[in-house]
Amino acid sequence: MTPFTRLTSLAVPLLRDNVDTDAIIPSREMKSVAKTGLAEGLFAGWRYTAIGGREPDPAFVLNDPALAGAQILIGGRNFGCGSSREHAVWALAEYGFRVVVATSFNPIFRGNCVRNGVVPVELDGAPIIAVAGPITVDLPSQTVTGGGRTWSFAIEDEAKTMLLEGLDPIALTLKSSEDIARFIAQDRAMRDWAYLAGTPA
Repeated sequence: MTPFTRLTSLAVPLLRDNVDTDAIIPSREMKSVAKTGLAEGLFAGWRYTAIGGREPDPAFVLNDPALAGAQILIGGRNFGCGSSREHAVWALAEYGFRVVVATSFNPIFRGNCVRNGVVPVELDGAPIIAVAGPITVDLPSQTVTGGGRTWSFAIEDEAKTMLLEGLDPIALTLKSSEDIARFIAQDRAMRDWAYLAGTPA
């Protein structure tokens, strides 16, 4: 994963409550288990004028030319609710979003964000969208700034470490590989019977 420290970008305002994962990436758009090829289906039910079509709906905020290239999405309450499909975060990330600001998140979606390098910022986004121009999300200081104002947000220490260092859960575990090896050696010395014959020490 790409480490995240600080990002300055325009923000896409999607202040809707209870945006579920099927709205983020409809099931009909999930044609593989890969993390690629999903960006075109992001918000497909709202983004296009017809189901399954690709004619942009000019009324949908993601199609606003003024917001092209924006890397911050601002949502409402309970963002990412519904199913636990990780494809929703994959689609957001492939499209280019590195940050999702929302009043609250579904816990599973929030965890999927962290595991895929997308920063979940829990904060009321309504005052932020009033800012003209780009905003800055600073993970080390846990702040969002824009228009001369600053908002602070909370994030768990482990999640912050994963995002700052670009670690997925396996890479995070491997940071403790020396401790793991030490434990296995000590345990094997006391309970060698519990290990299969020929298993490397």
